Amino acid sequence: MTKFNALIVDKTDSGEISAAVRQIGLDDLPEGDVTVAVEYSTLNYKDGLCLGPGGGLVRRYPHVPGIDFAGTVEASDDPRYRPGDKVVLTGWRVGEAHWGGYAQKARVSADWLVPLPDGLSPRQAMAVGTAGFTAMLALMALEDHGVVPARGPVLVTGAAGGVGSVATALLAARGYEVAAVTGRPRQEAYLRDLGASRIVPRAELAETVKRPLESESWAGCVDAVGGAMLARVLGQMKYGGAVAAVGLAGGAQLPATVIPFLLRGVSLLGIDSVMQPFDNRQRAWQRIARDLPLDKLEAMIHPAALADLPALGADILSGQVKGRVVVDVNG
Repeated sequence: MTKFNALIVDKTDSGEISAAVRQIGLDDLPEGDVTVAVEYSTLNYKDGLCLGPGGGLVRRYPHVPGIDFAGTVEASDDPRYRPGDKVVLTGWRVGEAHWGGYAQKARVSADWLVPLPDGLSPRQAMAVGTAGFTAMLALMALEDHGVVPARGPVLVTGAAGGVGSVATALLAARGYEVAAVTGRPRQEAYLRDLGASRIVPRAELAETVKRPLESESWAGCVDAVGGAMLARVLGQMKYGGAVAAVGLAGGAQLPATVIPFLLRGVSLLGIDSVMQPFDNRQRAWQRIARDLPLDKLEAMIHPAALADLPALGADILSGQVKGRVVVDVNG
């Protein structure tokens, strides 16, 4: 039986978590109707949790993390996919409850796959990954709520992270004025290269204020932080503005009032990338292929191999990862 490499997370009887590259075979893969020869994966916050000391979201060991992957169909029992088809997968709790993309092969349900859109390579698709897919869902939600470039600037919090980087590039490419929030001053040049026209120091938004409303500053916002910063941003939204909430790096609590919703008609839009239906997934990926400047995408990429992931998982949990880590599982 042909063996291949996989990053295996395991747990000892004493509760210690380990992660190492090992050789496994096709018979070790979980059930599914499509087997994919994985070419690239990526690193997300959830992956960092699964690789961390506590095991994060993993419930059964041994486990293969990796919530995203892109590659080529090797075998399929589903008529929608044939050997040779290029596919991408994000979400569906793959890499958490089901073995994921940190291996040279993966076996999954056909329902979880999306055909790789024309114009994107598997490497580029993983530079996008869940983070970029989420950013596009946020942009689509803002557009659906009438946030257009003429309405005014759009704020992006956590702008140097994965979601924020892609959101900044997408918004700028669509003609929006982008204000990028970051707590890392050294990232200013990076964010301006992605298209940000203004840099907002994180400290300006990090504290909760007593006033429920402040000056109307933002037509829209893509918020990856949550917590006190989201509460502060809600009070700065223009009348009829909308915030697409995509993350909670700053905490799950929301110390806010309902005043922005009642007096300014502000909308808070929840963005879920895990359980999105197929039609909307396909629409988002097609928009990504059409709207995301690939030169900007390339500037976000940090290459990695499977063996690099345990250390990188710790880095992303501590906020030390900029842009998008793209993992060559065959490297």
